[in-house]
Amino acid sequence: GFSVELSSRVQTIKPSPTLAVTARAAKLKAEGKDIIGLGAGEPDFDTPQHIKDAAIAAINKGFTKYTPVGGTPGLKNAIVAKFKRENNFVFEPKQILVSCGGKQSFFNLALAVINPGDEVIIPAPYWVSYPDIVLIAEGKPVFIDTGIEQHFKISPQQLEAAITPKTKMFVINSPSNPSGSVYTLEELKALGEVLLKHPQILVATDDMYEHILLNGQRFVNIVNACPGLFPQSVILNGVSKAYSMTGWRIGYCGGPAAIITAMENIQSQSTSNPSSISQVAAEVALNGDQSCMNPMIAAFKERNLFVTEQLNKINGVRCLASEGAFYAFADVRESIGNLYHNKLINAQNDLAFSEYLLEKAGVAVVPGSAFGCEGYMRLSFATSMDNLQQALARIQNLLK
Repeated sequence: GFSVELSSRVQTIKPSPTLAVTARAAKLKAEGKDIIGLGAGEPDFDTPQHIKDAAIAAINKGFTKYTPVGGTPGLKNAIVAKFKRENNFVFEPKQILVSCGGKQSFFNLALAVINPGDEVIIPAPYWVSYPDIVLIAEGKPVFIDTGIEQHFKISPQQLEAAITPKTKMFVINSPSNPSGSVYTLEELKALGEVLLKHPQILVATDDMYEHILLNGQRFVNIVNACPGLFPQSVILNGVSKAYSMTGWRIGYCGGPAAIITAMENIQSQSTSNPSSISQVAAEVALNGDQSCMNPMIAAFKERNLFVTEQLNKINGVRCLASEGAFYAFADVRESIGNLYHNKLINAQNDLAFSEYLLEKAGVAVVPGSAFGCEGYMRLSFATSMDNLQQALARIQNLLK
């Protein structure tokens, strides 16, 4: 029969492990198994009503045609205003690009700036898509490992040591998916000092969880901490997490005009414009009453404390309370060792551990190795307290 040889490009990457876990859990659920899914990273709240109303009105008005590739003037202006108001960054509309989600923003960036062999420094644990997108662009991901011992944050010394003449870009995501860690202003200043010595390195700061702060701290990114980095930085963000708009697919970024134009050229040959209707909704989200986030953040704070407390009661499990985002990233290395020693799992790794939780407890989590951090698990607490109580009781019973 016919067989096609796939590109070496596609053979170097793997499907998104977080989406795979969610799909597996959904399949078991459909087969009638009682599964609690703690895999997906999306708020369990509905999109606020005023945002939905704006989208419905846009459909009824016939705003259903192509828009400019890089976003409507109205949405770009809303993004410019947001950056000024909340982050103290001054951009012109030509320095803004709207894409089909934060993932496409990063994809466009990688394809616009990376040549074969260029190195991209990525702190681990990392959001699953960074390394694979770099590989699609034929770049080389360079990982800086952290663990619970250093609160999942890299040191300036580690950053300096990772830089080579081939380093093209440095990626930072704070608040972090998956670790829930948030860099302080001082920590960001120290990293920024290193990067200022290397003006050829592009800084990509992924601020998707900007508003999901769980300790009452004020949001700062590395460019706020070190304003001298502004000319060499791209600030990535979106409406998915803050406004519970994951399915609307709107990400955006601001950066040097030449890079933004190049990214727009890539987008013009891939998806063209993001959904016209979603753009209207995003404009209203950014310009409207921001207190619509408050009930969601209050719930995440409560769940964070509950989940951390319950996880730390389990023998062989250690977990820091998250400072931002809506994930608990637990160290289960000791628990994995115990299970393996007692022949309850057949491999001493977090994949076997996650399988065991899914099969025996009906709880779906994402293994830490998906994020470049073997021996951990990520639980999303973007689900009801009822689900979390049940899930943690099941995990506690299984691992006691």
